[in-house]
Amino acid sequence: MNDNETRYRRWLAQPNLPDDLAAELNGIAGDEAAVADRFYRDLEFGTGGLRGVIGAGTNRMNVYTIRRATQGLADYLNGTDLPKQVAIAHDSRRKGELFCREAARVLAANGITAYLYPRLEPTPALSWAVRYLGCGAGICVTASHNPAKYNGYKVYGADGCQITLEVADQVLAAIGKHDYFDSPRLADYDQAVADGRIRLIDDQCLSDFVDAVLALRPGNDVSRLKLVYTPLNGSGLEPVKMLLDRMGVTQVTVVPEQEAPDGDFPTCPYPNPEIREAMETGLKLCDTVHPDLMIGTDPDCDRMGAAVPDGKGGYRLITGNEMGVLLLDYICRTRQANGTMPKDPVAVTTIVSTDMATPIAAKYGVELRRTLTGFKFIGEQIGLLEAEGHPERYIFGFEESYGYLSGGHVRDKDAVNAVMLACEAAAWYAARGMTLLDAVNALYAEFGCYRNALCSFTFEGESGMHAMQALMAGLRSAAPAEIAGYKVETAIDYQADDTGLPKADVLEYRLAGGHKFMVRPSGTEPKIKVYLSAVAGSEVLADAVNEQLAAAAAQMMKG
Repeated sequence: MNDNETRYRRWLAQPNLPDDLAAELNGIAGDEAAVADRFYRDLEFGTGGLRGVIGAGTNRMNVYTIRRATQGLADYLNGTDLPKQVAIAHDSRRKGELFCREAARVLAANGITAYLYPRLEPTPALSWAVRYLGCGAGICVTASHNPAKYNGYKVYGADGCQITLEVADQVLAAIGKHDYFDSPRLADYDQAVADGRIRLIDDQCLSDFVDAVLALRPGNDVSRLKLVYTPLNGSGLEPVKMLLDRMGVTQVTVVPEQEAPDGDFPTCPYPNPEIREAMETGLKLCDTVHPDLMIGTDPDCDRMGAAVPDGKGGYRLITGNEMGVLLLDYICRTRQANGTMPKDPVAVTTIVSTDMATPIAAKYGVELRRTLTGFKFIGEQIGLLEAEGHPERYIFGFEESYGYLSGGHVRDKDAVNAVMLACEAAAWYAARGMTLLDAVNALYAEFGCYRNALCSFTFEGESGMHAMQALMAGLRSAAPAEIAGYKVETAIDYQADDTGLPKADVLEYRLAGGHKFMVRPSGTEPKIKVYLSAVAGSEVLADAVNEQLAAAAAQMMKG
């Protein structure tokens, strides 16, 4: 009997095994591949916490993996001087409420007070609650924009950022000391609520979060703005509607099929506002409503996508990089105009985000800092400025994957904040007879047409993980001399080279002509992502370069 089969039989023999997990395990009896997929490893705990398919086994999201992870977090927290309080939230995903309650039970049994939002709330509202309530850590049960079969478990530090690499290693070491069934301590939920070890977060916390977002407004009139909004069956509806009401945006149409929270995401199997399929239902509604702007937020409401009139009777999606530079330019020009630009302003983006941010920042005298991929690194930069006594220097941060933040109220990307900025910018340009697409095209005319694309290559199961590792090892041992016919002028290995950033599994190739090709395995999904960047005199020419680079990426990923 191999190790996978041994683990499988132990799980199946557990008393009080939930019915759905028992049925799943009984259903794969004798299926060696299915057993191996569930038990060949422990679900990986990284800087983003846990993320995986909901189901039975050590490589799945279930009450046992949640309890074990939370016991490790409790051990870590109890070994520090941090407050023994943890804020917890979840979005609309399946089993979100159950996983939150199980995490709270473990914390309560370990002498740590658990603060739970009484209903689903966005990830940025969790980041806010950590500092608002003076917690030592936070947990958000979410798989962000992954398909419905996934859920996840993000861990936040006392600063409201996702935990650092060092803390993640310490929590992982603590988790490794526990098994799935006997080690985690569990309090009775109702008793823990009764004696105050588990407490519900009151409505004032969320209201104050929305007010903190509103405090960042440049203050332009949005009363004439006509908006279509979709929360993609996630957690954004309550805070976004609260925000829009307080801003004075009264012409709001919510996409009815995607309004109610629903972890099955029936109209968009991949609820990611980065892709057209997720936004398609809202785009069809635009043909009837004819808004100035359509906005979509992902299930945990930390990412925002948008579409604007294309001037031809339809609507055109704005990419994450385009929205990032558009908002950077808007914030800079409006803050300069109204006299609120701080001395030595700082903007922050990531190494895989558009190079177009560099000339825009330079135009306004803004220091542009680049970090590794992951908004926690942008949050760390906010914390550094705060520690230096100059939090006001931070004016904006963004990443290409639709994450934006214009203040230090939270330390993670915030789609509620992004909605406010997009509405403000759309109204500001409308007053000047322009759409947001006109604004993007004006930036292209001024700085050059920077176009970006992302290719994702999936590697499922144990064999897929080994294939990913082999591909990265092969690229490191023999860097390409050219890609798609463009000479590789510079190759950077963020895992080995002195970049001034933490070590990371990322390869960057600077190509002739100013183009860029970057390879990065995902930290939360079985994927390798290839980031493409081209600069040319027009969208057509730049997109043609990216098509060549995409074809080269597909060939490269075959090994």
